[in-house]
Amino acid sequence: MNETPQKPAAATKAAAQKAVATKATAKKATTKKTAGAAEKAAPEKAAPKKAATKKTATAKKTATKTAAKATAKAAAGKTPAKKAPARKPESRVAMVRRARRINRELAELYPYAHPELDFTNSFELLVATVLSAQTTDLRVNQTTPRLFAVCPTPEDMAAMDPERLEELIRPTGFFRAKAKSLLGLSAALRDRFGGEVPGRLEDLVTLPGVGRKTANVVLGNAFGVPGITVDTHFGRLARRFGWTTAEDAEKVEADVAEIFPKSEWTMLSHRVVFHGRRVCHSRKPACGACPIAPLCPAYGEGETDPEKARKLLKYELGGQPGQRLKPPADYPGQPAPPMASQVAAP
Repeated sequence: MNETPQKPAAATKAAAQKAVATKATAKKATTKKTAGAAEKAAPEKAAPKKAATKKTATAKKTATKTAAKATAKAAAGKTPAKKAPARKPESRVAMVRRARRINRELAELYPYAHPELDFTNSFELLVATVLSAQTTDLRVNQTTPRLFAVCPTPEDMAAMDPERLEELIRPTGFFRAKAKSLLGLSAALRDRFGGEVPGRLEDLVTLPGVGRKTANVVLGNAFGVPGITVDTHFGRLARRFGWTTAEDAEKVEADVAEIFPKSEWTMLSHRVVFHGRRVCHSRKPACGACPIAPLCPAYGEGETDPEKARKLLKYELGGQPGQRLKPPADYPGQPAPPMASQVAAP
């Protein structure tokens, strides 16, 4: 009777011990699982942080590289310039009106415009124009007095010793090629034209060293035949004024001829060349001192400050001597001085 109730007590105790053990095991497993999850989560959390750090470093490296490249480019003077604003399109009619107004304004500015080569007859003008290639009119004017004293006619020049002729024209540069042209054209004038300079363009351009520019200079100023003289100054201004986009001299001449009446061609040439030499220079135009600036599409290419621009003016506008030793009577400036070495020359 007394042994029967002891069995359930023992079983109960054993069951309790087993439950405690099971609970401990479960707690241990839960702790291990939690720790494992934490360990797994830690790398996953660290991964984005590592990626972000790497991305930041890359971006910083790229920015540094770009800045260094820009600095080097700027130091080398290769920073791209800002584009000039596009000009408003202009109709053909508006351009022609503006061009003719520019011509009128230049006529008022240079009423004394003239060929800036000293000459007394068509032969002297022809020779001086040939010599003016790749040099200044001033240097030609300082050189020709001695030349024409020795050989005043085509016959005299054709008979010249080549070396003697080269020595006389040496100051103008390219004297060997120029001497060859002068000997050739003088002989042609003597043999084909009776010692006279022809008054037709088609005849003049057959002479050695004579092209359309030289022919138009001679025709316009020695024969009164209208012609457009396209030298470097005229071509530059014609493009700046928007009269043409051509670089070829003959194309420039043709384009400008369509804008102006034939009667204006010769004087137009003088006025434009005068303006190119005095105001609208090749490298640094004096835009701030230019009377026709409001009519010029290229305004702003040069110095726009009035005071600074005035210092860029040349020849009579800048208070300096002109290019001719014997300028026309109405020329407001000072005559150019002769070459020092020729002052006492015979």
